[in-house]
Amino acid sequence: MKRIIYALGATILILCLALISAACGKTRVAISTTTSLYDTGLWGVLEPMFEEDYNVELDILRAGTGIAIEYGKRGDVDAIAVHSKSREQQFVADGYGIERVPFAYNYFVIVGPADDPAGIGDLSPEDALEKLFTDASSRFISRGDDSGTHSKEKAIWTAAGYDYDTEIVGAGTWYVEAAKGMGPTLLMASEMEGYTISDMGTFLAQQAKLDLVAVVDEGAILLNVYSVIACNPDNTNSSVNLEMGQNLVTFLTSDEVQTIIGDYGVAEYGRQLFIPCAGNEPTS
Repeated sequence: MKRIIYALGATILILCLALISAACGKTRVAISTTTSLYDTGLWGVLEPMFEEDYNVELDILRAGTGIAIEYGKRGDVDAIAVHSKSREQQFVADGYGIERVPFAYNYFVIVGPADDPAGIGDLSPEDALEKLFTDASSRFISRGDDSGTHSKEKAIWTAAGYDYDTEIVGAGTWYVEAAKGMGPTLLMASEMEGYTISDMGTFLAQQAKLDLVAVVDEGAILLNVYSVIACNPDNTNSSVNLEMGQNLVTFLTSDEVQTIIGDYGVAEYGRQLFIPCAGNEPTS
C-alpha cells in the first residue's frame, strides 16, 4: 500500500510541477535517485548546475532503489540514478532504460557501537552477519525497504549461507526492519545501540549525529556502484524526454562533474564520499 501511495504521490507532484514550469517557460526534467545520493547532499550541489547548463527545472525524486526504478518503469521520470546492478541490468534488458552508465562508487560498511558488543570488528562482512545471527544478543537494523542497501544486505546473507526470506526475516527481536531511508535507519541504529549496513557516503555525512563507528569496512562484497540510466519513452511513457535523460547521463559523466563528485566531502569529512568512474565499471 505504501508503494502505491508513493507512486501516486510522485505522479501528482510531477504533474503539478510540470504545470508550474510550463507557466515559467522552462522544460521540466525529472530523475529518481537513491536516498544515499540525496542524503549526502550531493544532489544539492549538482541540481543548480544542471539547471543552469540546460536551462531547465530539475525535479529530484528521492527513494530507495526499488521505488526509484518503479518510477522509471512508470514513465514518471526521464532518468534514474541508483545502485543495484542486477536490477539496473534488468531495467535495461526489459526495455525501460537505454544504457546503464556507472558514474561513481563507494563502499558499504557495517556500523555499530564503538565498543562493538557483538565482537565482529575483525570479521569479514559474511562472518559478521553470521555472528549477529547466531549470537542474537545485539540488534541489527535493516533498511527493509527494497533499496539498493537492502539488496546488498540480502546478498551478504546469501553469501553467508542463509536464505533471507525464510531464515532472517522474523528471526527474532534482534532483527529490526526499519522500512526507512538510510539517514533515518542510521539514527535508529544509533538510538537502539545496534548495527546496520550503510553506504560509506551517507554514514560519513551523518556521523556527527550518531553514536556509531565503522566496524566492518573491508570485503569485496561491499563494493557499491552508482549508475545513471536514461529512460526509454518507447517502453515507459510518451512524455519521457529522452534527450534530457541522455543529458543527465552526459552531465554526470562529464569531466567537470566527475571532479566535483571526487572532491565532494573531502574538505568537510577528510575523505571522499564518492569515487568518480565516468562510465567504467569498478571491480574492487
